[in-house]
Amino acid sequence: MNWLLIACGGAMGACLRYGAGLLIAKPLSLFPWTTWFVNLLGCFLAGIFFALTQRYSILMNETRLFFMVGVLGGFTTFSSFGLETFQLLRQGHLPIALAYTVSSVTVGVLCLAIGFYVFQFILNTK
Repeated sequence: MNWLLIACGGAMGACLRYGAGLLIAKPLSLFPWTTWFVNLLGCFLAGIFFALTQRYSILMNETRLFFMVGVLGGFTTFSSFGLETFQLLRQGHLPIALAYTVSSVTVGVLCLAIGFYVFQFILNTK
């Protein structure tokens, strides 16, 4: 049953990722904005989910497998992040590659924390 939850969540996440690529305008720049945005949104949603699990422990099992491993695993794109960074480096765009790497990790952790603390605050005010 766990495999099915992960597979269904992963299929949904992959479709959402594909849709995000179609919806997010790609400005004329070398910076991979779509992957950057998707990964940061995934971090933010992971923070919200983590806050929910702190309040509702029932979400720790099957729901975590479906949402965190499946949906967010299919939605976020670490392999794309690695490939795009490598391509920027190969093309000699070191400053852009560094900005992409540092901002993805730093802002990603920040988005996760914001999602967690904002949603935890919302849950505690009810």
